[in-house]
Amino acid sequence: MNARGAGSDSLVAGLDIGSAKTTAVIADVVGDLPRSPRIKVLGVGQARTTGLRKGVVADIEETTRSIRKALEDAERMAGSRVGEVYAGIAGAHVQAMTSTGVVAVNGEEITRADVDRANDVARAQAIPADRELLHAIPQEYTVDRNRGIRDPVGMIGTRLETEMYLVTIGGSPAVNLRKAVERAGYHVRELVLEPLASALSVLTDDEKELGVGLVELGAGTTDLAIFHEGKIRQLASVNFGGNSVTNDIVLGLKVTPDDADRLKERYGCAYEALADPDLVIPLPSTAAQGERMIDHGSLVHIIHQRMDEVFELVQREITDAGYARRLSAGIVLTGGGAGMRGMRDLATDVFGIGVRIGSPADNTSGLSDAVEAPRFATAVGLAEYGAHRLALGGGASGTRRARAAGPGLGRWVERARVWLQDFF
Repeated sequence: MNARGAGSDSLVAGLDIGSAKTTAVIADVVGDLPRSPRIKVLGVGQARTTGLRKGVVADIEETTRSIRKALEDAERMAGSRVGEVYAGIAGAHVQAMTSTGVVAVNGEEITRADVDRANDVARAQAIPADRELLHAIPQEYTVDRNRGIRDPVGMIGTRLETEMYLVTIGGSPAVNLRKAVERAGYHVRELVLEPLASALSVLTDDEKELGVGLVELGAGTTDLAIFHEGKIRQLASVNFGGNSVTNDIVLGLKVTPDDADRLKERYGCAYEALADPDLVIPLPSTAAQGERMIDHGSLVHIIHQRMDEVFELVQREITDAGYARRLSAGIVLTGGGAGMRGMRDLATDVFGIGVRIGSPADNTSGLSDAVEAPRFATAVGLAEYGAHRLALGGGASGTRRARAAGPGLGRWVERARVWLQDFF
């Protein structure tokens, strides 16, 4: 195995630290660089997580242990070590707001420098001391009174305005997440919002253009990202997820959390119409409880009721944001919970529009079968994010690659860097 940091310049690692599992993906950056980078999956590792609560580190030692195990397993499979990772972050502490920046155009034509100045003004929003700016994503531009412009460079005007979507996170959750990764022996190259990373791996450009809601079903929370006209428009988080279903099974069937998870994984179904009327499930029992059995429909009823409530809360967020009738591409479900049988059927009933399950395997090569499930969407998306950063000069090898390719490609990379900030 190559020494850490001494491996290929083209390796990237995505780290998804969830409330139930920590997933690491190590990949090689391939494809038409820097225009169309793709990833070749080399290694995947997973470890149970017990140190996170609803996306926030609650036990640094336990979180560090799960990070180390997931990454070491991925490194062993890949045959190479990595020194830094692109780590996902999510939770109720995430906040987003829209900011505008206005500048006067100095010359006759709008230049890239004018756009950069407008973006800088919009980005210079006062952020509270206990928060951290995570992403600054340009939405659209206005030249004089002409709105809805995607790239104003070369246009004639005297006044340029940009509308920017600013995503901030809690300072303490970010510090503790970085500390856990560093204690595991790695460096956080960048923190990336998990729903945006998942969008990179499972959404198509057409879906984002037409309007789509990405619903990520995690263990601690359910996260929503709305895209319309190619841009991220709304972020929201619901404080219920797979752990809520587990807790309902614990209370309803009088079993331990571990037994509830096993019942959910083996017999789980989210849609009552799909329950097997002939299936009788033996329940784990104590001596005092005696032998116990339950019909499949009773277990499915518990799961259906909780997930119906979760989807209703997500639908309320979509409606409040004004996109209830504007998601022409429907809903894409991803995350660990999306793999449960019947989840798509229930979501179709609640949202009343088309629903599909998003899996990242279609956009990868190499060990793509190892990530052929919605629970890998975030980790693969983080690796894809890292691939774009690397290919477009975000890392040392990317800078060398652009310099070696000559001034023409170097100018393209500089232009692509600006595009990178809004590829969400």
